[in-house]
Parts: sequence; structure tokens; C-alpha cells
Amino acid sequence: MIDYFGKEVPKLGFGLMRLPRKDGHMDVEQIKDMVDAFLEAGFTYFDTAYVYEGSEEVARKALVDRHPRNSFTLATKLNTSVAATEEEARRELATSLERTGAGYFDYYLLHAVSWKNWEKYADFRLWDFLAEQKIKGLIRHAGFSFHADPKLLDQLLSEHPEVDFVQLQINYADWENPSVMSRANYEVARKHGKSIVIMEPVKGGNLAKLPLEGEKLMKAYHPEMSLASWAIRFAASLEGIITVLSGMSDMEQMRDNLSFMKRFCPLCEEEQRIIHQVQRILGNSSTIPCTACHYCTKGCPEGIPIPEIFSAMNKWLGNGQMTEAVLNYQKAVKGGGFASACVGCGQCEEVCPQQLGIRKYLEQCAKALEG
Repeated sequence: MIDYFGKEVPKLGFGLMRLPRKDGHMDVEQIKDMVDAFLEAGFTYFDTAYVYEGSEEVARKALVDRHPRNSFTLATKLNTSVAATEEEARRELATSLERTGAGYFDYYLLHAVSWKNWEKYADFRLWDFLAEQKIKGLIRHAGFSFHADPKLLDQLLSEHPEVDFVQLQINYADWENPSVMSRANYEVARKHGKSIVIMEPVKGGNLAKLPLEGEKLMKAYHPEMSLASWAIRFAASLEGIITVLSGMSDMEQMRDNLSFMKRFCPLCEEEQRIIHQVQRILGNSSTIPCTACHYCTKGCPEGIPIPEIFSAMNKWLGNGQMTEAVLNYQKAVKGGGFASACVGCGQCEEVCPQQLGIRKYLEQCAKALEG
């Protein structure tokens, strides 16, 4: 896509959800360094959201207050899960503008649209709201992020052909995943002529650490390149892509991504063949496909660190590292929130974009890691 200033958007975007922390707070100084390195390398797209705690404020401190407004593009999102009324939902835009100080948003999205909430977005007339704000100049490209199946995506794009783009979860592990349906959703968006922003290209970091068999295949072909590079390049090699969001959480990850995306080269035929082999390996994997978005933890009555527990469990499920799994589990629950403390309320499953059976997984984790 060409942005508002007539420039092609580079293929790497900076997702501001998994930012580095220091002493329990956002590490603003490191984030400033990351923002500067990103811009200096020629990249411009930054992505935040109303519900990413502290993220919009950090975007102001690290980006908006320190760089010319026409040197970057900023995306944020409106989320109905925290709005009881239409008025509250619409007020999120004004709050986001105040938090960021951006003046306007280059990209503005209805957030995490799914079968569970799409009617609420319609009932609150938020599609009309996007069009109104474009006319006012407060947003320049309107779209939505999506977590459902091709049937709903086709319905929404048919009902709202005015949207400029759609944000989809696309990565090689989920390309044929029956619960995520990356390929099928991608094809629906392209059928409607919509450009795509890709989220979760590394599947919440899961594709940066593969089962040993998959890692060996990739390292044999590109010994010097990270596993994450394969995932991001897979996504960026698709047609019709605006940019690929990477939730970089420290400067090391930033440098790695810049190293292969600054002079981006699409996957060659042999690399695609290796990707297909790794897809088959992952298809036989029993790991928990959690992307560590943390939506599940915000309303947990027992304060269970669900993503951290699943990450620990995957040490065992993915590579048979039982000792490491137990140690990582003990670290995750040091402040409380054991997997066995789950009361089965199900709020976590209601908000999980991956539609995971979290309660069942927690039960498995408790049996395996608390003995």
C-alpha cells in the first residue's frame, strides 16, 4: 500500500504490544533506542492499541514527541470489550489521540473482530464511525483486525467494501491450521482486493524456538540466520501485504529483524520447500499453540500467568526438556497463580484469539509440572 504521503510502506512493522520492561515498568530508554534504530533503517510503521496497557503513552514518549510526524505511520485500535455503550466505544479514539499526541492516525482499526463480538461492532455503528473520522481527517486508512473464519471475513468485507485493509494472523505454522485458517482468510481478503497487515508472523515467539528436527533443517541451510527470520520472510513474501508486524521486545530482536528485512529478499524455492517440511513437523507437534498475547490473564480471578505456564510446558512437549519445563514453571508461579488454582470460570477462553481450550491445558500443566 502507498501511504498518505505517497510513499511505499516498508515490509516490517514495529508492534508495540510486547515491549521491554525494567523493574516491572516499560523500559522507555531502551524503547527509544529501538524506535530510533527502526526509523534509521528506513522503516516507518508502528502499531499499538487502546487496550495495550501503557503502549499508547510509550508511543508518545519514544516516538511522537521525538520525531517529525511525517517520518512515521502510527496505527491503533478501538476495542468494544472495554466499552459498555456506543458512546464509550467512540470515545476511545479521542483517548488514543490524547495518549499518543499523534494528531491523527494513519491506520485505525476495529480490534479483534470475531464471531463473539462482530454484532457489537455493528450495533454500536462503529463501521460508520470509521467513515466519519476519515472525513474529519482524524484517521487516514480504516480497517479491522480479525480472529475468525473465512465465512465471517467474507461477510464483513461484502458488507463493508469501504474499508481500506484488514489485519490477519498469518504465519507458516497456522497457514493450514483449522482453527486459525491463515491461508483461507488471506485468500478471502485478496478476493475482495484488500491489502493486508500481518500480525503474529512468529506466532508469539513460538516460531523462534522450534522442535529440534525443524531447527536443524533451517540452520543447515542458513546457519547464520535466526529461526524468526524464516517466519517473518515467509509472511513478507506474500502478495498484497502492507507490512508484517513484529512484536520486538528488546534491542537484540530489533537488530536481528533489521538485519534481514532492510534488504528484504522473498523466500526462494528451496526455502519454501524447507518451510513445508517444518510445517509437517509442527503438524505432528503436541505443543500448546499460545501466542502470549496475555488477553487471558487480565480477568483471571486467580491471577494465573497462563502464557508463562504454557511456555514452560512447551519445553517438555516440544523438545522433551522436562527439567527445564519444571524450572520455568516454578519461576512463572513464584508469586502465586498455580495451574491447579484454576476455578474453571472460562473467561480466558472467551477472550482467547486462538480459541484454545485453556482450562484443559491448565489441567494438563498442573498434572505434569506440580508433582
